[in-house]
Amino acid sequence: MVYVNDIVIKGNDTTRISQLKEHLFYHFQTKDLDYLKCFLGIEMDQSKEGVVASQRKYVLGILETRLENCKLVDSPKDQIKKGNNGPRGETFSDPRGIGG
Repeated sequence: MVYVNDIVIKGNDTTRISQLKEHLFYHFQTKDLDYLKCFLGIEMDQSKEGVVASQRKYVLGILETRLENCKLVDSPKDQIKKGNNGPRGETFSDPRGIGG
């Protein structure tokens, strides 16, 4: 994958990967950042079992930005009715057979 100035090299042949990196170092101004930690906002966690991709940090950032500008409002209590009332005010029977 190549994105503007980022390259991710993935494969099983470590010899060929090393050769490709040497070629890129020789012909272009590149540097090896070792294991992939983050790419296009996706955090990568690598272990012997495999790779886990997560956008947790990205989502938390969006939520933090959106929530810090919110104004909290209490819901008016008189609009909340107790009971199992339908959309036209009709009462539904209790499916558990407990109520009236």
